[in-house]
Amino acid sequence: MTVADVRLRTTAAAVLVVAAALVVGSVALVVLMRASLRDGLEATAEQRAAALLQQADTVRAPDDDDEDDDIRWQLTAPDGTVVRSGEPPSGDAGDELVVTDESDGYQVSVAISLDDVDDSTEALMTPLLFGVPLLVLLVGGTTWTVVSRALAPVERIRREVEVITGDRLDRRVPEPATRDEIGRLARTMNRMLDRLQDSRDRQREFVADASHELRSPVASIRQVAEVAQSHPGALPDGELATTVLEESARLQRLVEQLLLLTRADDGGAGRAFRDVDLDDLALAEAHRIARTGLTVDTSSVGAGRIRGDATALAQVLRNLTDNAARHAAARITIGVRENPSAVEITIDDDGPGIPPDQHERVFERFVRLDEARARDDGGSGLGLAIVRTLVAGHGGTVAVSPSALGGACFVVRFPRSGEIQERSRMV
Repeated sequence: MTVADVRLRTTAAAVLVVAAALVVGSVALVVLMRASLRDGLEATAEQRAAALLQQADTVRAPDDDDEDDDIRWQLTAPDGTVVRSGEPPSGDAGDELVVTDESDGYQVSVAISLDDVDDSTEALMTPLLFGVPLLVLLVGGTTWTVVSRALAPVERIRREVEVITGDRLDRRVPEPATRDEIGRLARTMNRMLDRLQDSRDRQREFVADASHELRSPVASIRQVAEVAQSHPGALPDGELATTVLEESARLQRLVEQLLLLTRADDGGAGRAFRDVDLDDLALAEAHRIARTGLTVDTSSVGAGRIRGDATALAQVLRNLTDNAARHAAARITIGVRENPSAVEITIDDDGPGIPPDQHERVFERFVRLDEARARDDGGSGLGLAIVRTLVAGHGGTVAVSPSALGGACFVVRFPRSGEIQERSRMV
């Protein structure tokens, strides 16, 4: 329904309602006024009849002073003779109101002309016949004008939204100064456009970063292959194969992490919620990391169960332990504990730590605090971003702080099992 349709329908509805009310009111007014005038004439006739009956025994001659052109009457004796009369009633009920009364055998009939009632009714109906249509037109015009002004902001919003495209998300709809429904609608739409623009910008940034990251291993493979082709024997035996394997493995890890992050953003990791023992996942990761030669302390691992996606939660533990192992000098501590409101996972390392001003930035996508070392170790800058996305999808939080071991301490907090609700979409 367009603005013009709303304006037309609103005006038509207002005109019909007002017209019906005015017609009914006008008819009722005419009927009530005519009935009131007739009642007044009837009361006058009754009073005249009562007065004539009181004079029946004493007054026998006509009294010219009592003559009235609008009132005709006749007084009859018990024997049927006319004792006294003005002009006798005509008996035409359409032209006169006739009242009959009797006392002590005398009967009096009084008739009053209804011409005044007809004249008054006609005098009232004439302005109503012209006034009601004019008033209906006035109401229609006023309604049309008021609705047009009220809907003008809606039309401006519609025109602005019509030109907003994916490449022009920086535009915003005009916001009226009023705080009514239209003003709230405009502000809500602008907030929605803010979210869409932010989502588009993040998507473009993600695509650009992903393209850059994917180009690096491909360029390394191509560079080594071109050297081998242009200068046979320039590379040691097996160098080409080794480089291709290393860079392809790096490329595979990057693609897998990109796919995992995409699925998490799309809600794919939040569809199989069940009870998960975090202590079992932590001990499994500790056993895996211990094979690298690092000392892994699991004495702080206690019971901890939440409701969630086992695969996603295992990925959280793996990314955090891989990150700790990448930066640890010799020792990692893994802990799991429950408190009345949450289940916490802590992972400490004795590495160089993270500067306080970088505690939030490390969770952004493609962020590497040590660019050269991260590339050498196979880091893509996506591991901690994946952790935050998966943890948020389970209603939890993740933060980093200085560790008692001298490095970094990552703390993940999940709501207790039963307090978290399954989500159809992960944040």
